[in-house]
Amino acid sequence: MPPYRIEWLEAARLDVRRLDRATAMRVFDSVLHFARTGGGDLSTLHGEYAGALKLRVGDYRVFFRMQGAVMRIFGVRHRSEAY
Repeated sequence: MPPYRIEWLEAARLDVRRLDRATAMRVFDSVLHFARTGGGDLSTLHGEYAGALKLRVGDYRVFFRMQGAVMRIFGVRHRSEAY
């Protein structure tokens, strides 16, 4: 069903601002690639975040929920902090 519209929640924006420029650009590129094609290393979350999705970008994880054709990103974390 791609393309999706991307919506960054404030917490996710703050997470990205903490990253170095090269890593932030990789995150943006991966999110844009997923929004355009639906492709990427994707998995479903369980427990507290059941129903949300996780996009793997190297050592970082982008957490989001799909609401219709909108991809609402609520967090970006290093894998050591993500779980």
